[in-house]
Amino acid sequence: MIEDTSLDALRLRLAPAIAEAAAFDGWKPAAVAAAAEIEGVDPALAAFAFDGGAMQMIAAWIARIDADMAQALPASQLGNLPIRERIRRLVQFRLDAIEGKEEALRRALAIMAMPQNVAAAARLGWSSADAMWRLAGDTATDYNHYTKRITLASIYAATLAYMAQDTSEDHEDTRAFLDRRIENVMQFEKAKARLLKPRDESFSLVRLLGRMRYPAA
Repeated sequence: MIEDTSLDALRLRLAPAIAEAAAFDGWKPAAVAAAAEIEGVDPALAAFAFDGGAMQMIAAWIARIDADMAQALPASQLGNLPIRERIRRLVQFRLDAIEGKEEALRRALAIMAMPQNVAAAARLGWSSADAMWRLAGDTATDYNHYTKRITLASIYAATLAYMAQDTSEDHEDTRAFLDRRIENVMQFEKAKARLLKPRDESFSLVRLLGRMRYPAA
């Protein structure tokens, strides 16, 4: 019997070639067969590895991008950069990994948007966002751990949707879209930090009015 780890390794190996084939064959068994031929893998074994269907193929593609990102941009390489630049580089790496496979991306997004796949797609988005935040050096353990990942997953999903329809040269419009989304989030984080300061460090309208009505002796 084949160990699960061996199947996982095979899925990661075949994922890029499946994505290439999916642009023409869709996320279907034909794409797995084409990838197996390219990689010199037994087609029956490849079919067995992806017997879960389209979402399993897409999940393997995402997992391969996650793994490549972690290898290319380790936390030690990003540590001296401002946080917005760390996030921008991590997301941009993922966009670069998809470049040239826009048709496969469009088909993948359509499959992930199907009602029966929405929950699984959300988990995949969360996992990728978590991987990016960890590489960016995030160590939050409170509610910020969750809000940061939800926000980044939303940014990434929106940027992927934009990229899927982007016809600008070298996807310049997608890069600009990403920069705007990150800037919006940075502004929100700054505003949130001000609002969540300890009460004795932040402005309080109620306290000010109280002092005006009952001035200190």
